[in-house]
Amino acid sequence: MAIWAVGINHKTAPVSVRERVAFDPARMPDVLGQLTSLHPISEAVVLSTCNRTELYCSAAELQQQQIAEWLASYHQIPVQDLAPALYCLQQDQAVQHTMRVASGLDSLVLGEPQILGQMKSAYAVAQEHGAVGSELGRLFRQTFSIAKRVRTDTAIGQNPVSVAFAAVRMAQHIFADLGRSHALLIGAGETIELVARHLAQAGVKNITLANRTLARAQHLAEEFHADAVLLEDIPQVLPTADIVISSTASPLPILGKGAVEKALRQRRHRPMFMVDIAVPRDIEAEVAELADVYLYTVDDLRDIIEENVRSREDAAQQAEELILAGVEHFMRELKTLDAVTTVRDLRDYSTAVQQDMLEKALKQLQSGGDPERVLRQFAHSYSNKLLHAPTVALRKAGAEGRLEVLDWTRELFQLDRAVTSVEEK
Repeated sequence: MAIWAVGINHKTAPVSVRERVAFDPARMPDVLGQLTSLHPISEAVVLSTCNRTELYCSAAELQQQQIAEWLASYHQIPVQDLAPALYCLQQDQAVQHTMRVASGLDSLVLGEPQILGQMKSAYAVAQEHGAVGSELGRLFRQTFSIAKRVRTDTAIGQNPVSVAFAAVRMAQHIFADLGRSHALLIGAGETIELVARHLAQAGVKNITLANRTLARAQHLAEEFHADAVLLEDIPQVLPTADIVISSTASPLPILGKGAVEKALRQRRHRPMFMVDIAVPRDIEAEVAELADVYLYTVDDLRDIIEENVRSREDAAQQAEELILAGVEHFMRELKTLDAVTTVRDLRDYSTAVQQDMLEKALKQLQSGGDPERVLRQFAHSYSNKLLHAPTVALRKAGAEGRLEVLDWTRELFQLDRAVTSVEEK
């Protein structure tokens, strides 16, 4: 059996293609059932995220066109729309790709941690529905082990590389316990939603969302158990805010120096951490002049992000080395297991031939046959039957000029030593 990784991702296909081949989690039992019934696939794990759809399979042989046709048929799309974006990797390349994906090295955002959890979930679902056997079991156990080492032994995920995450990470440096902080988020777009998610993951429980339309703010607030207010209500909630992060499309500033000064007086000059992600700015530049305000703009964050991207790229080099070592270990283990299987099969074959010949010899003895004659015939028939297939293969190899097969046979059976030993006797 061989390991295969087949799929599309953000590098090979636009979102218009990726969204058409994404799998519904509710239908995954059917997907896995269809995939493992597709000859010659014996095991399968399906990973489907916004950035990739990948099939990890164990199969003796696999054709890229075969998978392309199955994917196209399942999702009812023309195969020509899918085939150019599809990649098909085998054995060590498939193993390396799987480990790189789990470690965040193949992600849109280098080193992002979510993909490992998504891969673990995909593996768990495949296990639950009987789609995983010994081959993929070994692969994913080794993959998760390597991904853990990448996380612990390198700095691949330590530094923020998105504006939203960078803002929250900076807040963590300023406030010892974010769980006691109150955050005011201005706007209700994708960036603010991501900020809210990072804040919630960091332990912030008290969040207020302010937006031009209350309905949108309320919709987002429900997800994070937050409060929702209108932009005009900001002066009332600002004095309680330890963290203010703003990202709107307003052409004019929403927060001026006077409003922040007033809030600081009510706060008795407890510090405020403010991040203005908007372009044009939501917070007047003069606010930075206030003694108890830490104000950062999107440019400040971008400098941090660029520095962190460089840091992650350095860490990625270390991660690649860990992965290559992991691939080498896995492939060596796989070859050892192949050798064990081959030895077992050889012994089973030899025993089967022996048993067949022995039963015939016993019947001859029971019928009154001469013991010496029966034993000699048993020895002759046993060696002839055991060596028949190898003899045919050796003659064929010699006729085809594959002399290495003959050399391996001489080494395997130590024929030169055996001939010398017989001559000495």
